[in-house]
Amino acid sequence: MSGRIYDRETIEPLARSLFELGEPFQLTVTGGSMLPFLAPHRDTVLLSPPTRRPRRGDILLFTREDGSWVLHRVRRVKKDGLYMIGDAQTVTEGPVPENRVLATVTRARIKGRIVTPSSPRWIFYRTVWLAAIPARRLIFRLRAAIRRKK
Repeated sequence: MSGRIYDRETIEPLARSLFELGEPFQLTVTGGSMLPFLAPHRDTVLLSPPTRRPRRGDILLFTREDGSWVLHRVRRVKKDGLYMIGDAQTVTEGPVPENRVLATVTRARIKGRIVTPSSPRWIFYRTVWLAAIPARRLIFRLRAAIRRKK
């Protein structure tokens, strides 16, 4: 990637056109809600048009009611919609109607290395980290305390 950051209004028409054609689209992560799995301005994701119904643990790009784009993980799939959460968050967002899903993350480049849904790192965040939501506040506090001591 060129390293440029474009606003959503600039990228959205291009991305939507590519998704309609069934083509993937690479995007640099800009927000911190997916830490520690994805770091802003360091990691990129390959977004592809959804090919199946979302499942628990999938990472999706969706739009909020205000039109903003969000990259979060599926916590629950229910009849009324999807319940989403970032890996750095403790509060679930939803229901998000499935028609607001723009794309699915099919791979990521993390610290320069390609990570796929079958990689151990991805599987850990999709299973163990997702199950640890009730303990995340404590985990975040312990991590901060350890960093302060260093």
